[in-house]
Amino acid sequence: MVKIVGISILKGGALIADPIVLSRADDLSSFGFFQRQGVKEMLTFFSKTFTKRTQPGQRQSVQHESYIVHCYVRADGLAGTVTTDLEYPPRVAFVLLTQLLEEYSNAVTDAVWKSCNTPESIPYPPLEEYLAKYQDPASADKITKIQKDLDDTTEILHKTIDNVLERGVKLDQLVERSDDLSRQSKMFYKQARKTNSCCTIS
Repeated sequence: MVKIVGISILKGGALIADPIVLSRADDLSSFGFFQRQGVKEMLTFFSKTFTKRTQPGQRQSVQHESYIVHCYVRADGLAGTVTTDLEYPPRVAFVLLTQLLEEYSNAVTDAVWKSCNTPESIPYPPLEEYLAKYQDPASADKITKIQKDLDDTTEILHKTIDNVLERGVKLDQLVERSDDLSRQSKMFYKQARKTNSCCTIS
């Protein structure tokens, strides 16, 4: 089942050492009620972690287990992430991001988002519409329109977590040090890692 789990708009690039989520929309309906807060915190953590490691003007897709975070940082420092399952076409995710960031920058002035230092403090209702509209990539837009936009989309880098992190840095260490994650979320992450590793067949 093709699915978008979350969309975030961030202040990143050279503007700030630690990216800030300005606006977001999530669809956590496929997770259990008690898992949702932990999943939301993990989405924030991954969005910020990968935005920080994406060069301005660059698009990259980073896979972690059964999800991919598609990340795009514009030259002006406005950034966006779309977290999807493995089936979701990366190029459609980047069409979404390109259009969304363009509309966002037209609706929210540079002065507002560049001076914003409080997470998730800029309401942007169209995010929910994007989340709903793009759940099914086939019906997201006219195929010809998407194809034209896809042709304009520059190279997308496909990476794993290990490729994105600095040499010697482990994801477990970043999770442990993160201020975005509660103790409960860190426990949830460790349990998920343990469950996945015990079921891996080499």
